Amino acid sequence: MLSLVLPKGSLERATLQLFEDADLAVQRGSDVDYRADVDDPRIDSVRILRPQEIPRYVAAGTFDLGITGRDWIEETNAEVVTLAELHYSKATARPIRVVLAVAANSPAQSVEDLPAGARVHTEYPELTKRYLAKHGIDADVQLSYGATEAKVPDIADAVVEITETGSALRAAGLKVLDTILVSFTELIANPAAYEQPEKRKAMEQIRTLLSGTLEARGRVLIKLNVDDANLDAVIQLLPALRSPTVSKLFGEAGYAVETVVAKREINTLIPALRDAGATGIIELPIAKIVH
Repeated sequence: MLSLVLPKGSLERATLQLFEDADLAVQRGSDVDYRADVDDPRIDSVRILRPQEIPRYVAAGTFDLGITGRDWIEETNAEVVTLAELHYSKATARPIRVVLAVAANSPAQSVEDLPAGARVHTEYPELTKRYLAKHGIDADVQLSYGATEAKVPDIADAVVEITETGSALRAAGLKVLDTILVSFTELIANPAAYEQPEKRKAMEQIRTLLSGTLEARGRVLIKLNVDDANLDAVIQLLPALRSPTVSKLFGEAGYAVETVVAKREINTLIPALRDAGATGIIELPIAKIVH
């Protein structure tokens, strides 16, 4: 039913892991194979291509559904339907930032300080030109094919580059003047395909699986028993998506309680719950959370 295109390169490993965790495992002959399959009736074919190309291909109808970054959607100015922001990137759940950067010892403090004719190198020439024009800067924008941060100051006066943590820019001796764009990974669809009811339903079901998987990351289900006297104290310790589920234990003067909590809190939460009177505490992994 749906033709799907996934990103190759820095997002590849994280994307394939997301699909596997969502029970949509991508199968291919080797790590360098550009064709793949997903054993799911909603997905007819899978290609793995550079994320820079994906917005254009999805907009043109070459593929019904794709995953790419907001940065490439903006760079290509592609007309696509965004189904969901998927909060993952190369190394973390944080978005990447497209930033304007100069040498750390440059006197420039903002984009307005760039001199006329400044050499600006970037993998995002169209996005950069629009940004600089908005600020009234007449610059010489040139396409960079990689190692962009290494071109300052000998080859370029400034660069427009992506950063997730900022460490690579700092290591290259650069400072950020401005953030041009905050870019999440996005699930996008071809507008014409999205208007077809059967395809739209399939797209939305896949979105539910992917978003539910990301929602569950870093969370666990905790279950416990507690008697009447200690119930209030235990409930006060429990964070929850909405509120804990509390059920009366059959034949006993106590309750079964369960809720979803952040995994990072569990090492302090479990001892606190035990101290408050909880017993039979169980921690369980969660695969998906669907609202």
